[in-house]
Amino acid sequence: MSRLLDDDEISRALEDLPGWSRDGDTIRASYRSPAFLDAIGLVTRVADEAEQMNHHPDIDIRWTTTTWGLSTHDAGGLTQLDVELAHRIAQAAAASGATPDGG
Repeated sequence: MSRLLDDDEISRALEDLPGWSRDGDTIRASYRSPAFLDAIGLVTRVADEAEQMNHHPDIDIRWTTTTWGLSTHDAGGLTQLDVELAHRIAQAAAASGATPDGG
């Protein structure tokens, strides 16, 4: 199991993740894709990454906007796994033409 990050580590990690914010024991971001099928494609790309990591996000899809929630439930909070997956989501979003969205 991964070690829980402290508040300072979480704050520093979020500085390198534009569009991501902390919500208690979860970090969240929303991305707006050019079209609905682009949003679904983003979810599919991230699903492959998440499966490889054995670390799965909470995902909400609303037309062209995907909202992502990350927390390491078995650790009871935020770990480096969440930060790593957030970076992978941000990279996949950028590669697919999605941009951070206020939600």
